[in-house]
Amino acid sequence: MLPESSRRQTILRLALPIIGGMLTQSLLNLVDAALVGSLGEVPLAAVGIGGYAIFLITAVVFGLSSGVQAQAARRHGEQDWKNRAVSLNAGLSIALTVAGPLTLLCLWQAPALLALINQDPAVNAEAVGYFQWRVISLVPVAMILCFRGYWNGIQQTGLYLRIILAMHLINVVASIGLIFGLAGLPAMGAAGAGAGTSLSLFAGLALWALHSLRQARSSGFLTRRPCAVTFATTLRLAVPHSFQQIWFAAGYAVLFWILGQIGTASVAVGHVLVNLSLLLILPGVGMGMAAMSLVGQSLGRQDHLDAHRWGWDVVRLAWPCLALIALPMVLFPDAVLGLFLHDAQLIDLGRLPLQLTAAMIVLDAAALVFAQALLGAGAQRTVMTTTLTLQWLVFLPLAWWVGVHQDAGLLGIWWVQLGYRCLNSAGFMLIWQRRGWQRLAV
Repeated sequence: MLPESSRRQTILRLALPIIGGMLTQSLLNLVDAALVGSLGEVPLAAVGIGGYAIFLITAVVFGLSSGVQAQAARRHGEQDWKNRAVSLNAGLSIALTVAGPLTLLCLWQAPALLALINQDPAVNAEAVGYFQWRVISLVPVAMILCFRGYWNGIQQTGLYLRIILAMHLINVVASIGLIFGLAGLPAMGAAGAGAGTSLSLFAGLALWALHSLRQARSSGFLTRRPCAVTFATTLRLAVPHSFQQIWFAAGYAVLFWILGQIGTASVAVGHVLVNLSLLLILPGVGMGMAAMSLVGQSLGRQDHLDAHRWGWDVVRLAWPCLALIALPMVLFPDAVLGLFLHDAQLIDLGRLPLQLTAAMIVLDAAALVFAQALLGAGAQRTVMTTTLTLQWLVFLPLAWWVGVHQDAGLLGIWWVQLGYRCLNSAGFMLIWQRRGWQRLAV
């Protein structure tokens, strides 16, 4: 078993490229918003609505990443080198089968789908174009998730960062040209941002495929046909995770509906708080994805003690990292909120909820890491059941009752959310300690 310092180095070596890629993606989304924002509030709102619709559609195939990663990590731990990429082949086949027809359906029904999210005709007119350009890259997105899962599963996480940086460069250059009509390109406005992003995703898929053709053929990439069991296992692992992502995203829509019952100010402040928290938990998610690979490989070696220890090693590293990130929100809440809000009353409304958000980020560390580690062990159904039960049967009903019915407002909802995060982490720690996940086959 590795010494403590070597284990920390292993975790960071795997996690840092993933974290870098995730943070880069978030920053690029802000850049895209800034570019479109210069065209006015209608195009900016259209990109926001279209982006949320894309997020919901992408959630359908999101589970393919963890499904492929869990199997690749297990085969890597078993030293079954010839079959490491068979789950990747299965994932790519499923991606094409599911995402292809879904793309055609979304292109056909784009106006109706967006009308369910937003009722402003002017915004929807722009959002449809953006959404349609984005959705044509759904197959590349699904396949990229499979490639990312495979290479992360065999501890080659640096590849993810390198490819995503190349994709972002293409995205920025193409989007600027297509939004504003530079270098002889058509000026497409908001739709240009969608076209530029899709172009970068097709380029990213080509980079993943070329690297895999060079480096993964000996592991079975495109040379070994997946059997029915591999297809069934990939679906068994992917479907619960995708289902969880869809309903998790829908839960945030319900949260904003609840905030809307309180008032516009609560929606504005809540939007800032939620987006800050989603950005700042990314290091925890990245460490969790490292845990997914480490746990899966240990289980492949039948070393259950090491698999259990990896989970706790990653959590112990995640806690201080997230605490350091959250510290400015506790010490300088007005300065942090001032970056996004320019009304003194809104800053007053958000001050204590922001400090509670900082506490939530730290308390969430165990849930973030153990949820991903359990995915690596093949416990997707357990993660889905725990996450959605606490979100939909505990947090959202209590948030409405406390915030709206008891008139406690935004602050009351954030106190409820703090308790929910504590319960969530406690639940995942209990599941991890009971070790039922060690008996799962992948």
